[in-house]
Formats: sequence, C-alpha cells, structure tokens
Amino acid sequence: MRDGRERWAAAVPGGRPRAGGERAAGVRRSLVLALALAVPTLIAVTAAAVALGVRFEECAGPEEGAAAAATRGPGRRGRQRAEEEEAAAARPWRESRLPGSLRPRHYDLRVDVGMDNFTFAGDVSIQVECVNATRFVVLHAHALQVSSVSVTADGPGGGAVRVQRRFLFPANQMLVAVLHRELKASRTYRVNVSFHAAIQDELLGFFRSSYTLDGERRYLAVTQFSPTHARKAFPCFDEPAYKATFSLSLRHDPQYTSLANMPTESVADGDGWITRRFARTPRMSTYYLAWAVCNFTSRETRSDGGVAIRLFARPDAIASGAGDYSLHITKRLLGFYQDFFQVQYSLPKLDLLAVPKHPYAAMENWGLSVFVEQKVLLDARVSSASYRMELTMVVVHEICHQWFGDLVTPVWWEDVWLKEGFAHYFEYVGTDFLFPKWNMEKQRFLTDVLHEVMLLDGLSSSHAISQEVRDAADIHRVFDWIAYKKGAALIRMLANVMGQRVFRKGLNAYLLSHMYGNAARDDLWRKLSEAMRSEGRDVDVGAVMDGWTLQMGYPVVTVSKSRSERPATRYVTVSQERFLYGQGGRGNSSLRWQVPLTVAMGNGSRVCSETLIWIHNKTETHRVGEMDDGTWLLGNVNQTGYFRVNYDLQNWNLLIRQLRADPQVISVGNRAGLIDDAFNLARAGYLPQGVPLQLIGYLAEETAFLPWHAASRALYQLDKLLDRTDDYALFSVSPSLARQPVASTLCLCGLCLWQDYVLKQVASRYHQMGWPSNAANGDGGGLRASDQTEELQRELIMLACSFGKKECHRRAVAYISDWISSNKNRIPPNIRDVIYCTGVSLMDEDVWEFIWMKFHSSDAVSEKKILLEALTCSDDAFLLNRLLNLSLTSDLVAEQDAVDVVVHVGRNPRGRKLAWRFFRDKWDVLNARYGEALFMNSRLINGVTEFLNMEAELSELKDFIQSNGVEAGPALVRALEVVEGNVRWHRLHRRHFYEWLREAPGPSRR
Repeated sequence: MRDGRERWAAAVPGGRPRAGGERAAGVRRSLVLALALAVPTLIAVTAAAVALGVRFEECAGPEEGAAAAATRGPGRRGRQRAEEEEAAAARPWRESRLPGSLRPRHYDLRVDVGMDNFTFAGDVSIQVECVNATRFVVLHAHALQVSSVSVTADGPGGGAVRVQRRFLFPANQMLVAVLHRELKASRTYRVNVSFHAAIQDELLGFFRSSYTLDGERRYLAVTQFSPTHARKAFPCFDEPAYKATFSLSLRHDPQYTSLANMPTESVADGDGWITRRFARTPRMSTYYLAWAVCNFTSRETRSDGGVAIRLFARPDAIASGAGDYSLHITKRLLGFYQDFFQVQYSLPKLDLLAVPKHPYAAMENWGLSVFVEQKVLLDARVSSASYRMELTMVVVHEICHQWFGDLVTPVWWEDVWLKEGFAHYFEYVGTDFLFPKWNMEKQRFLTDVLHEVMLLDGLSSSHAISQEVRDAADIHRVFDWIAYKKGAALIRMLANVMGQRVFRKGLNAYLLSHMYGNAARDDLWRKLSEAMRSEGRDVDVGAVMDGWTLQMGYPVVTVSKSRSERPATRYVTVSQERFLYGQGGRGNSSLRWQVPLTVAMGNGSRVCSETLIWIHNKTETHRVGEMDDGTWLLGNVNQTGYFRVNYDLQNWNLLIRQLRADPQVISVGNRAGLIDDAFNLARAGYLPQGVPLQLIGYLAEETAFLPWHAASRALYQLDKLLDRTDDYALFSVSPSLARQPVASTLCLCGLCLWQDYVLKQVASRYHQMGWPSNAANGDGGGLRASDQTEELQRELIMLACSFGKKECHRRAVAYISDWISSNKNRIPPNIRDVIYCTGVSLMDEDVWEFIWMKFHSSDAVSEKKILLEALTCSDDAFLLNRLLNLSLTSDLVAEQDAVDVVVHVGRNPRGRKLAWRFFRDKWDVLNARYGEALFMNSRLINGVTEFLNMEAELSELKDFIQSNGVEAGPALVRALEVVEGNVRWHRLHRRHFYEWLREAPGPSRR
C-alpha cells in the first residue's frame, strides 16, 4: 500500500516532469498490474479481519471486545458503509437477551450423574424453530465444559449444517455456534450439544447436599434453576418466554433413586448403571425443570381426582411420620385450588422433596416442589403452633405456583410479582380454607404482609413493583418483599374492590387464556376488566392499577371533617401524598394514586355508616353523612387498601377515647391498623411522638391477638432504637442487672420509665392469660390457653420476658434448670423459643453449652431451628463471637442457617457490634456464598444493619458501601437509608419521646 501511494505522488504537479509516450504507457501498465494485485489482497485482508474479529470474541472478555470494536473505525470508506457492514456483522451474543431468531420446541436431555465423584455429563438435542434467518445459534451455558456442538435440519432434504466455529461468551453466559450457512425461516432444526461439569457444593444449578443416617454420611444431588441457573446444568434457552417440552433421562448408580417433574416412563439396567426415562412434560420454562438423585424414601396419597402425591425425605424422617402433615394438606389444597380457579391441575403427579439444604424455603418446580426440611417436615411432639402455621403457609404458597407460575408464567422478570404476589396472597386465602379459625386473610395478613412491606416501601430507595430488567445481572433485584408482599397487598386490595365472585371470574379467564404460555400485567388487567364489564361495571382495571404497579411507594391519606359554620357537617376533606420516612422527597406532586378509600363514622357505641370514596387528586372534598363534634372518622376499613391513614389531632383523640371506652366498636383489623399507622406516622414525623403511646394505653382491655401483635412489633422496633443510647440506662435493666435481686436494681431513682411503661400495658392481660398448663412446677398459673388464644398467650409471655418482668424470668430459668437436671424437656412447645432465649441470656456458659449440645443431637428440624436461634441470645461476647465463627463451618451449621445466626446476633443488643464487625470482616466469604441466592444476601445485610443508630456506625456503613456497594446491589442502599433514618430519629424525636414518658402516669408494680 505504501508503495502504491508513492507512485501516485510522483504523477502530481510539482513532481519531476516525465517525457515520452512510452514512459506513459509503462505507467499505465504498472497501474493496471497494481490494481490487479491490490483487489485480491484487499479481499483477503478483509476476510482475515472478519475471521479474527469473530475469533477475538472467543478469547476476549467483554471489556476487551468492546474496546477493540471501538478502535475499528470506518477509515475512508465512509460512515454509511461502516454502519452497513457493522449491521451485517451483528454479534447477537453481545446482547444481554437472546436474539429471538430461534425458538425451542422440545428438549431431549440425557444426564449421567456420578455420585461417587460428584460430576455429571450429558447430551441435549433441542428441536428449534427458525423464526428469522440466521447463521448464529445462541443459547445459554454457564460453568459447563462443552465438548461438541452440531446442527441438523429436520424433514425431507435435511442434513447436517456445518458448524464453522463454536465458543463460550462468559460475559453473557452464552454458547455460540457460527454456521457455514444460514438457517432458513419457518424451518425446524436440531441443535445437539454434549457437555460435562461438576456437581457443585453451592446452592444453585445442579448441586449436592448430605445428611447423616445411623452415623453414615449420605449424599444427594438436586437442582435449583430459578431464576437463571438451568444453564449451569445443560445448554438451553434460559429465559421464561422460551417455553418448550422436555424429555429427560437420568443415568446413575442403582443404589440411588431419581425424581423429575413427570412420572417414570421406563427403567433400564446396564453396565452397573440404571437409566430412568421420564414422561414428556407440558410446555414449560427452563427454570421449572427439576430433577434429583437421592436415596430417600417416601409416603404417598392420591387426590380426589387421582393425582399421585408423594413426599420424599430422609428415611428416618419418613419413618417417624414427619412428612404426613404436609402430604395431607397438599391433597386438600389441590382440590381447593382446582375449585377456586376452575382449572384442573395439569400433571399426573406432584412430588414434595425435603432436602437438608436449599437457598430458599422452597421452589415450586412443576410436579417436583423442593423444600428445605424445616419448611415441610413437622414433628407434632415438639413443634409450636407458630411453626406449624409457617410450614403450612409455605406449602400453600408452593402449591399455588402450580397455577400462577408453572401453568402461566410471566413473560419476563419485570412482572415476577404476577406469580409471587399471587402465591403470597393465596398463602392466607388457602390457609383459611385449611384452618378457618386461624382467620389469616382478614387478620394475620395485616401484620405479616401489609405492615411489613410498608416499612420497605416507605423508603425513598424503594422501587416500583414492575421494574425494568435489562440483563441477567439485574434479575435478582426483583426478587424482594416488594414483589412478594406488595404484590399480595395490591391483589388483596383489588379483590376487595371487585368483589370475590367477579375477581375469581377474571382469574379463571386469565388462566384459561394463557395456560402453558406466558403473560404480562396488561393481560391480567384486560381479563379482570372484562369480568367487571360482564357485571355491568365499566372499570378500566389497568388504568387504576398502573399507578400502584408502575410507581414506587404508597400514599398517606389524611382525612378530616370539612370546616363549616354549623356544628354539624356532612363533608370530609381528603388529601394524599407519598408517605416517606425521610423528609427529603416529600411534596413530590408528580406521584398520585387512584385510591379506593372506605370511610366509616362512629360514636361511643357503634359505627354509624361506611362509604367508599375514590380519590384521584391531591385534595378533594366528599359527602359522607352527618357528623358532629363527637363523631370520629375511620379510614381504610379493615385495612383492605394499600396506604396509611392520618387524621387531625382532634380525630386521633376521639379514636383513642373510643378504644379506651369500648374497643370492640372498632374492628380487630382496624385496631391493629391504627396502632401500626400511628407508630409509623410518628416515626416519620407526621404525628407527635406521644400519640401512638397514648393509643396503646387501651391494651389492658384488648383480648384479641392481632392488635397485641401489631403493638409488640412497634414496641420492639422502638426498643431497638433506644437500647444503646445514654438515656436508655434510665429506662431499662441490663441482662446482668436483671439477674440480681429485684429490690436492688429494679428502678434507678424510679426512672425506668420506658420498660415500666411497656410492662404496665402488658401486666393485666399477662396475668389473666397465664402460662401453658404443663409448667415446670405443675401449676398452670392461670387459664389454659385454647387454640384461639395460644398465640396471644405466647405474645404476652414474650413481651413480659423481653422487657424484664421478674416473674417471667424466674419461670424461664426454672424450666431450663428442670430440663438440665432431669434430661426431660417439659417446656411447652408453643413457648420454647421464648424460654430457650431467656434462659440463655440470663444463665451461665454451661447452659449455652447444653443448648449447643442439644442442637447437634436433635433430629427434629423445628427444634434445631429454635435451639440455634437461642444460642444467639447470650450476653457473653466470647460465646457470641465463637458462634459467629462456627456458623461458617457447614458441617456444624447448614449454610442457609448461618444467615440466621448472624442476623439474630445482630438483633441482640450485646451482639450488634460483633455481628456488624463480623459481617464486614467476612464480607468476601459471605458474598461468595450467598451473593447469587436471591434473598439471603439482602436478608443478611438488613439483619446486621437495621438497628444501627449511632453516627459512628453510619460513617462505618458509608465507608463499607464505598468499598463494596456495587457487589451488594440495592440492599446496602436500603440499609444506608434505614440507618440514616435511625440517626435522624434520635436527632429530631428522641427528646420529645422522653419528655412524654416523664409526664406519663407512674410505673406499675411488677
């Protein structure tokens, strides 16, 4: 090239003059020859550059590849030509999503599982339809060794399509095959891949676990593919919309059995191995495919419709009957959901698999739901009512997913709440079907879902329930309590507005329209709107709900009587604004919701009327009925709406007066809602600090569990804010002081006001409810708790022991001492967690060692859980540090339980600094272990930071985020906002809080 340019330069004017035609002809011949040589050279160089560019994708990381692409400029060919060539040479594997040119129809998958060396190898043949002509086969593969890739055309005239090259592109976890010729649109092909990998000791993909039986260590291998981990077990189109059918064969040692989504179709022996072939699945997403290889045993029953229901677990757990309860309720639940949705369960069998370790409580794989043992095995002799309730709700949740999730799957992860929100809502509806007296949907839903998620959604760092997800790295961010609990709360609000009959009609249409396929939120809104119109109600559900799903947060609705000259009025003024714990983002006029506000009016003896008002604007006036100065207003009747309600101080005082005079006039749900709203409005600065404390002054007359539960949650939150301030020494008794005689340490100068204030609320009802009848001293100490009141009894005992009631401490110590001396555990199961924790906190190191020994020797999974948590209650820093370090040894503490250890130590005032330091020192280890597990990392971060409340700790958190924040994602951003809020509360509200306590009535006798 350089020589050519010099020849042309010699001919320009100003060069040396040339003479004669012969020399000119020679020049022309030279030019022709040069052109003849240059053209093929240019073609060859271009081809080589393209080949090297593709090859470079094989070798370079994403940053290197991007940098290299940026340096390949258009040169002199012009921008237009460069853009055309760039478009022609598009590299779809560089995009975070699959290109869409190919769609899978069916997978034939064979996996050989080596349990002796924890490896697996397999072959997958994927029938694909070519949607758009392409030379590239792009699918997902991660942490797999690929040994061969081939492509063949289906049908007449088919045959092999030569693969020019194949390579892995780790940046997007993709496997790429570049073909010699294009695949033709509307034709079907076979993509065949052979692969092998290790069965990992982590909790995602295809992983191994173990347990001990009769002193022998036994192993099992199981899959966890949600959300993006099927690609770790076999090459596949690992996005929810790429549904296909699957035919699976597992080959393994005959001493094991194997399970999958479908029933066994055939079993063959050969070469000392067994090959089990499973029936073909319906169309499903890759992350619902599942299999397991284990030596478990099982129990079986059948639904009324003939569906085989089996529970697989450790042989000793099956022999003891620990799985019978879950098996029984699953049978009932299949019938319930089929009746509720009017859509039959789609598979011939449903297996429940109990595994020793798992990253989540459970996973709803179609036909093979996998549970961590403590969420599906129940030992009735030692399990508490609260444990049975929690286990029940997990099973109810997973069975619901067989419809919402498995049968109808969200198109993409931005609408994951379409499955998780429904499953979480039906936890309460389905549990009500099983146990109507538990009254879950109308009561426990409020404290366990609505109140809990509003704590998160009241932060400026919250997010919309439907949020954009561009690539795989963002997927884990949508799996949080906003998707689960806010989704459930919005579904409940919508069901109440529509009415249950119309709501069920819309759900049936939605499921039937999209079964075996995918759906987005607009598909749901469309079917619910059609159901409304069929009843003569022309409501655009999407227009109403988009404000709730596409905006973050929720409103605080303020209700007050309209001012008029007459003593009576018929109108209320209603305003809405976004509720925020921090004051920085308040007054944002762009956020508005269509709010279905129910307003009740009442007086001292009854509720006079109830009205539904739709609020659209910032401030509105509505007619509700005649009111006088003594009429109180109550918004959000039964707490069916997803918002908080505030009032002017006059109305708050009227409601407080009503609760003290006759609380039963206001419903149980609204009594709990008033408590939760008042404490959180005060914490955020919307209300004076004394209002919620005045409000709970009526609790001595409260006979229902739910308001007590709401109050105890609020009191514990407040207590954790106070427990390390200088002033708190005036209001509390430390664990070490608590072990001394009452007279010497009970109150310093009579100023233990906070502790005494709480115990004053608790005392009357605590003594009336008493303790469970089989107390250690043989005296029940009061009425025996019935099924309806045992939760309240436990709540009161927990409050009394936690806030230092001496009689409660003495009973707890007596229970533990009796257990140690007799080696017989006579502690009632329903209060064991309270007694264990109280005993460990008050007694010496020998008791801690005793509980540690019992934790290792117990076979009951529910008992192991509360024993481990009790160990975190010690006030001995040495023991807490020892436990934190032991938690990282998986042979001693299961990996999913280690998170509980760190979190519970962090909740212990004596362990908070230790857990916070441990978390920072071990961050690399913890993040490597739990970073990909959807909930574990965020739960860990929240648990060790939520009660940090000092300026120094806030600075430490900021420093840590600066160093590690990118890796931890949004969890640390939320943590920072929470800690900033804790520090701000101390700065703005602590003094007013203490002033109110000092002016409150004096302490009661304890």
